[in-house]
Amino acid sequence: MKRILVLALLALGLGAQDFQIPVNIEKLAAKAVDTVDVTLDASMLQFAGTFLSDKKPEEAQARQLINGLKGIYVRSFEFEKPGEYSAADVEAIRVQLKAPLWSRIVGVRSKREGENAEVFLKRENNKVTGLAVIAADPKSLTIVNIVGAINPEDLSRLGGQFGIPRLEAPKEEKK
Repeated sequence: MKRILVLALLALGLGAQDFQIPVNIEKLAAKAVDTVDVTLDASMLQFAGTFLSDKKPEEAQARQLINGLKGIYVRSFEFEKPGEYSAADVEAIRVQLKAPLWSRIVGVRSKREGENAEVFLKRENNKVTGLAVIAADPKSLTIVNIVGAINPEDLSRLGGQFGIPRLEAPKEEKK
């Protein structure tokens, strides 16, 4: 599940502030044994960019990516036992991600493991302007919203840098 989340974030960038992580989702923090709350607005991202050197190619590329972002928002909750969040909690997020602007491009469901992951894209004027990820399993729920335009090629060039996994096509096994 976490691999799907990482791949989705690396595959595309996004814009469009109209998707909001619902405030009522924060009630889950009280039930969760572990929480992650990342809220980086444009000013925080610009500040982080000042620590990157234009003289080092990989840092210059990262700085270029950061300059295109308006925000990164992540909420992740790990629970002691299944059932501590409801389908209604997830639907409060999903209801915002509807056509005509938003399209679900990835849907992964595992009945065996109880895992679900969805990736939504927003397109305006033939450009990707939004990406949202919802990843859920019986004991965890993660919502990601990254705001700001990112060129997918820029992301792929950062693979292997700053802890970003390198994405390579799978190699065929020799028989």
